[in-house]
Amino acid sequence: MSATTAYEQIDVQALRVGMVVHLEGGWMAHPFPLSRFKIASAEQIATIRSLGMKRVRWEPRFSDAIGAGDELVSLSTSTRPAAPDPTAAAASPEGQARAAHRKQLARQRNALQLCERQFTEAANSCNDLTRRVPAQPLDAGRQAQALSRALVDKMLGEQEMCIQLLSGAAGNQVSAHALNVTILSLLLGRKFGLSDADMLDLGVGAMLHDIGKIELPDRVRQRDDHFIAAEVKQYEEHVAHGVLQARKMGLAPGAARVVAQHHEHDDGSGFPLRLGGDKMTLAARIVALVNRYDNLCNPNLAAKALTPHEALALMFAGSARHFDTTVLGSFIKMMGVYPPGSAVQLSDERYALVVSVNSTRPLKPRVLVHDAKVARDDALVVDLQTQAGLGIRRSVKPLQLPAAARDYLAPAKRVAYFFEPTELARVLDDLS
Repeated sequence: MSATTAYEQIDVQALRVGMVVHLEGGWMAHPFPLSRFKIASAEQIATIRSLGMKRVRWEPRFSDAIGAGDELVSLSTSTRPAAPDPTAAAASPEGQARAAHRKQLARQRNALQLCERQFTEAANSCNDLTRRVPAQPLDAGRQAQALSRALVDKMLGEQEMCIQLLSGAAGNQVSAHALNVTILSLLLGRKFGLSDADMLDLGVGAMLHDIGKIELPDRVRQRDDHFIAAEVKQYEEHVAHGVLQARKMGLAPGAARVVAQHHEHDDGSGFPLRLGGDKMTLAARIVALVNRYDNLCNPNLAAKALTPHEALALMFAGSARHFDTTVLGSFIKMMGVYPPGSAVQLSDERYALVVSVNSTRPLKPRVLVHDAKVARDDALVVDLQTQAGLGIRRSVKPLQLPAAARDYLAPAKRVAYFFEPTELARVLDDLS
């Protein structure tokens, strides 16, 4: 926000289409993708009024119109942004290209920063509710439901969603895992067309699927191949502990079943009850799969981490019997063969890092390309959907990248995701 931006308070009953408003309370306090946005419809006004706010901040300078009583009047020229400098339009093609590059780069950075702020806020909330569980289980349960509600509300509507790789995992390892599983599970549940109530239960169950681990000693909270039989048994007891915690927290049955079944397998080889897929809920089958994916990408020991592409390949080829085939197929279609976080070589031999995918059209993701002629901080992400003849040739392990490409692309040691509407670029343009 520039120093010249002037906020004014306005009664919510006086809101009009065209006003740029700023909602308080962080992104979880409302269902809009941004806290600052231009009102585009009467439905958005009704939603703002339903939030219980009496007054909100708005920006006359960037608004199209203001309300005067029941009338809609245009802004005076004194409050409109200055008209474009005619000399700028006559700039050289090179100057225009540089200006367009700067604008696109700013939009790219703003979108990533927005995702990272939202992830951090959600991770902090997840940390807080986890700390509350032992002493204030009912409060923790309500907080988990509120966070799930906020995430589900962000996914409402028919708009396409983009799965965005974050530059670094916010929060601690536990909250990052819980949030990754929650976000990907909800996106997958959305593809299955789950009802609002089932989505809410899915979000709460995914967020709290490992809550029983707070009862375990630190040394057995993460399964290890070297565990003796007694340690394996102790580790597996986290599911039973989680079910008890779910009861204390007052979770809905749908959410509690996710906690109880998130380690069951479709072929009946899971634990603790060896249920099989026919006795698992759809929400539990989704979380069981996404939980496995995130554990492969983000294991306790970073040296054992698989790339997102490797994780999907292993789940498809080596562990497919463990998962519902429909759920696994839908997950691969949503994430793409090369999910965000995958290092790849393009068909023109250049190396790149997949940074986001459109969850409905994932075969042509957006990539950060290694280009020695452009500083990394100035590099624009390339949308392969718009590049005729350019595609991905193969996946590459980070250590197999040439040193210069590895330093440039800087694949993260931990993979963290958030989501954004694909229309976010247009929204950011409207506010620029």
